[in-house]
Amino acid sequence: MDGAANHDRLLAETLRDRLIDEAFAGRAVAPDEFVEREAWALAPDERRRLAGRVAALARGLGPLEPLMADPQVDEILVGGTKPIWVERGGRLAETALRFADEDELREAIDRLLRPVGRRVDEAQPLCDARLPDGSRINVVLPPLAIDGPAIAIRRFRQHGFSAAELVSAGSWTPVVHGLLRRAVLGRLNILVCGSTGSGKTTTLAALLGMLPAGERVVTIEDTAELLLDCSHVVRLEARPPNVEGRGEVTIRALVRNALRMRPDRIVVGEVRGAEALDMLVAMATGHEGSLGTIHAGSPAEALHRLETLVLMAGLGLPHTVVRAQVRAAIDLVVVVARGPGGSRRLVAVAEVPSGAGSGAQSVRQVYELRAGRPILRPPLDARVAARLAQGSA
Repeated sequence: MDGAANHDRLLAETLRDRLIDEAFAGRAVAPDEFVEREAWALAPDERRRLAGRVAALARGLGPLEPLMADPQVDEILVGGTKPIWVERGGRLAETALRFADEDELREAIDRLLRPVGRRVDEAQPLCDARLPDGSRINVVLPPLAIDGPAIAIRRFRQHGFSAAELVSAGSWTPVVHGLLRRAVLGRLNILVCGSTGSGKTTTLAALLGMLPAGERVVTIEDTAELLLDCSHVVRLEARPPNVEGRGEVTIRALVRNALRMRPDRIVVGEVRGAEALDMLVAMATGHEGSLGTIHAGSPAEALHRLETLVLMAGLGLPHTVVRAQVRAAIDLVVVVARGPGGSRRLVAVAEVPSGAGSGAQSVRQVYELRAGRPILRPPLDARVAARLAQGSA
């Protein structure tokens, strides 16, 4: 750090400390007014910049402060003291903001995690948590993060997108909106798949927004981020172990418990472990119309991954039994994708014939976007067709 930058930081820290002292003494004052009074000799633009930095330091987030306050920022990515990257409108961009040194960065991490009762250190260098405003944060410390502490913050939107809004934005076509509305009302079991950042959670929330009023919905997430406009919803969130390695509550335990809560529908935010088996059992034994998401790029890949997760539960079930369970439980697979320009679109819906084999040819698309044009096909599976007809009534 050069001399001028070091001087600026020391000045900001000194004023920050004095500002906090004033507040504790009962003489709270806005940072801009305080800097105006204490640093009157500086030029106006310098005072404005200094006031912004003092305010950020007082809150403890440093260069993250303006990004956390920007409603256009969807994700914030920090890699040590290098420039901070953000995602706006699906596009990544490098900012001019950066932490002055690792001490400032670690202080910001501590202030972010302290309100939610979490911490990271050399003994526990990984942390995934939900911030008080609902944003998700992931932290990795050295030596696992080679270039200094790494932070990824996925901002929480106070209001999700409805299906109609996704149609207006061009993410959904009116054709697929009608299809999925019939699927939800007809109580088909739906699995949403896509890559990271493709819009799986947004799609899931929009589907849940089409539920009939009065249905009891239980949602289960690793980190709660679903925004639901439902009158009767119970939101459950997994809990990691504490520093002594105790107190963990897994998604699988929550799925099993949800079965005792008289749900009309069970929703698993993201299936990525042994809870896959319990979700399938729930879907196939009376909790029709349940939904979940999974990380996969196609319907066939989604089903294969689901089978793999069930097999990894270690119950010794034959693969043929697992495959039959998957195909008996899942009715539709919805595919969302992220375009090169950052746009997110719902690109396909596939039916899963319950009596089909295991290959990709056994998953049949009933909707797809081809050269930007929607193509809709009637389902061949009798159960899917009957449920869609029921959803039209």
